[in-house]
Amino acid sequence: MFKLNGDQTTRHKIAKEFADALMALPEKIDCLQSMEVGLNENPAEEWDVVLTAIVPTMADVEVYAKHPDHVAAAAIVGPHKAGRACVDYEI
Repeated sequence: MFKLNGDQTTRHKIAKEFADALMALPEKIDCLQSMEVGLNENPAEEWDVVLTAIVPTMADVEVYAKHPDHVAAAAIVGPHKAGRACVDYEI
């Protein structure tokens, strides 16, 4: 999950740009089986973006994280990031 800086309009704009970049990743990263991205619709909540990325193994988490297209997507949100929460787990 990501919490962004700025007013609600700015946060939503950045979140949408970030989400669009993330949703393009399954076609670009072989180990990324699927990606789901949600944008917060409730102004009473603090977090702006949630994502679920499915990869076959825990080792693939690192492959995904270091892939140049993922790094480029992360750069969209980087300057606006107020917080990040992450859980990596096996199914």
